[in-house]
Amino acid sequence: MGRPTATPTGHEILWPDTSIIVSKTDTKGIITYANPTFQKLAGYTDEELVGQPHNLIRHPWMPRCAFKLVWDTIQTGHEVFAYVVNMARNGDHYWVFAHVTPTFGPDGTITGYHSSRRVPKRDAVELMTGLYASLCEEEAKYASAKEGMEASTKMLLDILSSKGTSYDKFILSL
Repeated sequence: MGRPTATPTGHEILWPDTSIIVSKTDTKGIITYANPTFQKLAGYTDEELVGQPHNLIRHPWMPRCAFKLVWDTIQTGHEVFAYVVNMARNGDHYWVFAHVTPTFGPDGTITGYHSSRRVPKRDAVELMTGLYASLCEEEAKYASAKEGMEASTKMLLDILSSKGTSYDKFILSL
């Protein structure tokens, strides 16, 4: 199936705060499980999601540096919390407060990842919308995606440093 070809509509899907989106991936980020809430919000069937890269729902408003931070954290065996804006099949978007954890095999090696996503607080979404726009703007200044990601990562770390906090403490304080 590959990456979606939808254009962002700017329309936000608001979803019930009693719902939880759950997905599991292998170590490469390929979806191995997607619960019905995930399927409904994303606009894909289970058959269309399983076997596809999780970045199938990546919204262009999400800075690359945020995903790098998530991947760098979970690949070391630690959990991470993040605010994420995803894109549905039709181009609409929905915000989530994600908790991503590694799954370990009997020998202690990471065998995949599990993500539970809840409805985020609105004030946190507003703050993250502005922050992510600034980070994406920084990334867009560079011809190379890698250079842009490095620059936005530095920008994010500088912002956190100026606040005297870590990424985890910042996210959990929202």
